[in-house]
Amino acid sequence: MQFNKTDTALVVIDPQNDVLSESGVSWGLVGASIRENNTVENLARLFAAAKDRDYGVFISPHYLYPHDQAWRFGGVVEKMMLDGKEFFRPDPLGRDGLAGSGADWLARYKPFIEDGKTVVVSPHKVWGPQTNDLVLQLRKRHISKVVLAGMLANLCVESHLRELVEQGFEVAAVKDATAGPRHPEIGDGYTAAVVNYGFIANAVLTTDHAVKAMT
Repeated sequence: MQFNKTDTALVVIDPQNDVLSESGVSWGLVGASIRENNTVENLARLFAAAKDRDYGVFISPHYLYPHDQAWRFGGVVEKMMLDGKEFFRPDPLGRDGLAGSGADWLARYKPFIEDGKTVVVSPHKVWGPQTNDLVLQLRKRHISKVVLAGMLANLCVESHLRELVEQGFEVAAVKDATAGPRHPEIGDGYTAAVVNYGFIANAVLTTDHAVKAMT
């Protein structure tokens, strides 16, 4: 893949406290993977490179609201999110209760996200962008290539990868700017994701390679 700011954007999934902060709901499942991959620092490097070189940056966040607690079925991790009130916001239209919560951006990313230029699309509700407007926002800017990073590797990131590829985008997955859960019974989500990235993505890069490619 060849990157150019006219047709390539950085897309970051769920750069939020609940999956990236030691105080987050999911830290017990993802903390070891985050530390091993240096995920928090690598995401910061991608943000900085994109902003310094005038690439578009898009955030696909995960928010769950009080009305979502009425869902009557879901997968194992989906139920974990609802039970733990992960990415929880008390009001879909207001910001009350958001600042510093698990649904808020990790503090070190706020200067990149809240600069008036980053596009924060509507929330995805389970894993993929089929339930938000990410694809529309990319298409409206003639973006055809995506540098993909964020959380979690085998859930939201992989789901975004699959859908974006199906929608005709070229996608480079940045394998050390993500992390995955480790569950004693379900298994290692990060290992599963990286294998699938190799089969699905147009490129699988390290942060070093992605930063260098965004010239």
